[in-house]
Amino acid sequence: MARLRSPEKRSAILEAAIHEIAENGIGAATAKIAARAGVANGTLFTYFASKEELLNELYLDLKNEFYRRVNADFPQKASLERRTWHVWSSFLDWGIEFPNKRKVSMQLNVSDLITPDTRARSATERGAIDALLNELEAREALHGLPKGFAAAMMAAMQEATMDFVTKQPGQRKKLSENAFKILWRALR
Repeated sequence: MARLRSPEKRSAILEAAIHEIAENGIGAATAKIAARAGVANGTLFTYFASKEELLNELYLDLKNEFYRRVNADFPQKASLERRTWHVWSSFLDWGIEFPNKRKVSMQLNVSDLITPDTRARSATERGAIDALLNELEAREALHGLPKGFAAAMMAAMQEATMDFVTKQPGQRKKLSENAFKILWRALR
């Protein structure tokens, strides 16, 4: 008889993967991930058939956690600037609150191990974010630039802001607000 898989063990493996990947990169050994999760290496493969599957599931979990955070109180009827601020500040708050998740998410974003199917599955949760980015890209300031430029510009500025907030935590509010003002001026 097959054993039922425990959601707690699955969560422990994913959490251990976050810590190991944050410390050692995507090449982190599954044996170390399993040990950190308090399970046998074979148990890890009961939950995830391969390391690639583990990384793809971790990618989905991280993306969905962030998208749920943004979508939970997304100000649908607010101005474009207010909605952009919501996405901006939600990501900053998440990235600052969970630096290891941010670091791992960045690595997984650029990894060839994340399949197109996984990326497409994560996109289904982006709803309000995609609509916002499409609206931003239709603005005169971004006319003629490639699709995705608004998202890339926002992400780069968010990363720079989080880096400086990490160095100057007492300036978090000021840095976040001033960096957003710069972004918004560029998007007008």
